[in-house]
Amino acid sequence: MQSVTFNEALDAIESLSIEDQEALMSILQKRLIDRRRAEIATHITQAKAEHRAGQVFRGSVEDAIAELDR
Repeated sequence: MQSVTFNEALDAIESLSIEDQEALMSILQKRLIDRRRAEIATHITQAKAEHRAGQVFRGSVEDAIAELDR
């Protein structure tokens, strides 16, 4: 697979019609949203596993600060 620099990609995008540029923006936005959703789902899965394992800290802000000071 050939690598393309960021500036080369921008130049290629600028050569597209406005309609194609708008379509590309829409596709990229949807892909980013999907990617963020996947990251959130991963974090939720990790948090649930930590909670089940008893690795979740519970307490007030003061409790957390006291724990960090130990």
